Amino acid sequence: MTDMHLSDVSTLRERARKNVENGAVTEGYSADREEILRLLNESLATELVCVLRYKRHYFMASGLKASVAADEFLEHANQELEHADKLAERIVQLGGEPEFNPDLLSKNSHAQYVAGKTLKEMVYEDLVAERIAVDSYREIIQYIGEKDPTTRRIFEDILAQEEEHADDMADILKDL
Repeated sequence: MTDMHLSDVSTLRERARKNVENGAVTEGYSADREEILRLLNESLATELVCVLRYKRHYFMASGLKASVAADEFLEHANQELEHADKLAERIVQLGGEPEFNPDLLSKNSHAQYVAGKTLKEMVYEDLVAERIAVDSYREIIQYIGEKDPTTRRIFEDILAQEEEHADDMADILKDL
């Protein structure tokens, strides 16, 4: 059991009026906000780099087995863009600014942008990038712990989909 107690209504109301300009970030927010914003922006960069790589692969896929892979590339690109939107929205909720500067995306991204020349190389590079995302998001979730449950849940949802993406790419790679 914990020694945690719930605040009475008057205390909740009083605290809500303090620093109201901070929006969703209340006194009860216990994470290092600047560090969380840094992690969110790095993850945003990762997702945007993945969108670009998947889009290139979608358009460049050719060969007998290309249609199955191309369909996955496009689906993943769209899902990675949804991830980026969720991360950017959370950055703003925490009072930060999402970094969309193209000059900084590759620098801040955990995953690399490797184009790949053949379909097999493309799938391989996408699988590598998904594995990087899985490991980095898992570490971020562990780092956040209970300090920021909203951000943790966003990363948990994204992680689940990244694991699916890795599984999809591994299946396609086996067939090439």
